[in-house]
Amino acid sequence: MRRRHLQGQDQDEAEVNLTPMLDVVFIMLIFFIVTTSFVNETGIDVSRPQASTAQAQTGSQVLVAISDKGEVWADGQRLALGAVGAEVSRMVARQPGSQVIIQADEKASTGDLVAVMDRLRAAGIEQMSLAAAPGMK
Repeated sequence: MRRRHLQGQDQDEAEVNLTPMLDVVFIMLIFFIVTTSFVNETGIDVSRPQASTAQAQTGSQVLVAISDKGEVWADGQRLALGAVGAEVSRMVARQPGSQVIIQADEKASTGDLVAVMDRLRAAGIEQMSLAAAPGMK
C-alpha cells in the first residue's frame, strides 16, 4: 500500500521547476547590462577618408565630428568653433582616461580640421586621433 502511495506522488510532482533557470537568465542579463560599453555618437554621419594603416581604437572615446560644411558636432549637439575646447574638455573630465577622436568628413577643409585641433590643444587636450575608414581607394 505504501508503494502505491509513493508512485502516485511521483506522477503528481513530475513538473519542471523553472525558477533556477530564470535566476540564471536574470543574472546574465544584469552582467551584460553592466559590462556593455556605450558609444557616444557625434550627432551627424561623416564620410571618413580611407587609410590602409587605420587601426581600431579601444577604450573610452570622446568623438568630435567635422562635417563637409565646417560644422563641428560632439555628443549629439552642434558646437560653435570657439566653444569646442571647453565642451570637449568637460566631456573628457566626465570620462577620465578617454581618448579624443576627430572624425573629419572627406570633403571637410583642412583649415576646419586644423582650427578644431588648435582649439582642443589650447584647452589642454594633447592626445587626439583622426578617424579613418580601413581600406584604400
